[in-house]
Amino acid sequence: MAASSSHYDVIIIGAGAAGLMCAATAGYRGRKVLVVDHANKPGKKILMSGGGRCNFTNLNSTPANFLSDNPHYCISALKRYTPQDFLELVDRHGVEHEEKAPGQLFCKTSAKDILNVLLTECEWAGAEIRMATSITQVQASGAGYKLKTSSGALSCESLVIACGGLSIPTMGATGFGYELAKQFGLSVLPTRAGLVPFTLHPELKQQLAPLSGVSCPVEARCHNQYFKEPMLVTHRGLSGPSMLQVSSYWQPGDEVHINLLPAQKIQEDLFALRKSKPQSTIAQYLNQHLPKRFAQAFNELQGWSRPLQEYRNLELEQVADTLGNWSVKPAGTEGYRTAEVTLGGVDTRQLSSKTMAVLEQPNLYFIGEVVDVTGHLGGHNFQWAWASGVAAGNAA
Repeated sequence: MAASSSHYDVIIIGAGAAGLMCAATAGYRGRKVLVVDHANKPGKKILMSGGGRCNFTNLNSTPANFLSDNPHYCISALKRYTPQDFLELVDRHGVEHEEKAPGQLFCKTSAKDILNVLLTECEWAGAEIRMATSITQVQASGAGYKLKTSSGALSCESLVIACGGLSIPTMGATGFGYELAKQFGLSVLPTRAGLVPFTLHPELKQQLAPLSGVSCPVEARCHNQYFKEPMLVTHRGLSGPSMLQVSSYWQPGDEVHINLLPAQKIQEDLFALRKSKPQSTIAQYLNQHLPKRFAQAFNELQGWSRPLQEYRNLELEQVADTLGNWSVKPAGTEGYRTAEVTLGGVDTRQLSSKTMAVLEQPNLYFIGEVVDVTGHLGGHNFQWAWASGVAAGNAA
C-alpha cells in the first residue's frame, strides 16, 4: 500500500523514551504500529542524558518522587510497571549497568545501549519508525484519526501523543503536543523549566565567579522540599543535583536556603573549637569541611577574619546560621535551553490513570513528558516514560 494512504492500528507521535516503549508494547499485542517524528534520529534525549550514560531508572522510585497538580494520577502506571520490570528488560538485552548513587542506575558504557534496547524491541514487535516526518494536520475521523504529514497522508484507529515538552529545544523540542491537546479541547497547565540551573544577580555572581567548577555536598531547601546532594558553582550561577532538584519547586522571587555543612553540628563545633583552640579561625574550620577554594572565598565574602576567642556567643550563633542556612535569591533559571524537563503540561484530570487515554475523546492518548507529571532528578523521569508508555501501549 502506498505511503499516501497508509492505515495503522496505532500511530505514535514522538520517537523518544515513552513513544518507543509504547510502540514495542502495542506491537507485541499484534497491533500495526507506526512511530513518526520530525527529528532525523530517534531517542536524541536518551543519548544525551546522564552525561551520555543514561540514568535509565531509579530503583527507589515512588509516586512521592513526582510533581503534578494531580499527584495521585501517576500511582497506577508506576505500580503496574516498576523499575524492576525495566531492569529485567535491560538485563535480557545484556546491557551492563552500575548504581552510581543509591537507586540510580546508569549504563556502564553508553546511553546508546538503552536506545538499542528500545529499537530492538520495536523491531521484534514489528513497529515501524519513520523519522524526518513533520505533521501538518491531525483530525478526528469517525472513531479514528487522519494525519497529514511530509511523507503523505496517514490514518489510524488509536493516536498516541508522546512528543515531549519544551526542554532542550536544540534537540528538537517543540510545543506540538500541547497544541494538539488544546485542539482536542484539553486544558494545558502552565509550563516552565524544571531540573534547571539557577542564574544569579550580578553582585553575587561576581563574588562567586572565582569558584566556577567547585562542587560541594550541601542540603538545599525550597518550599519545605529538602535535597541533600552536591551543589556546583558555575560561571553563570548555581547548578549540581541539589540546585536542579530545588529548581522544580522554586518560583521567581523565592529564596533558596543552603546548608553548606549538612554533616556537621556547626554551632556545637564552633563553640567547642573556641574552647579548645581559641586562636583558630572560622577559615580554618571551613577548610576542614569544604573544598579549600570554596572555604576561602566564602570566608572572605562574609568577612570572618578574627580568631574564635574574639567572637561572642551571639556572633558564633549568627556564623552557624549563615553556614547552615545560607539564603540565596536567584535572578532566575537558565530556562528551557538547559532544563532537563518541562513542568506542567496536559492536565491529567482529563486522562485515564490506567490507560493514559483522554476521557472525552476516544482512542487518543498522552504519555511521557507532555503530561503534567515531572520526576525528581535521578532516573525518575525515565521511569515515568517507561510506565506511561506501557500503560498506553497495552490499551491503544
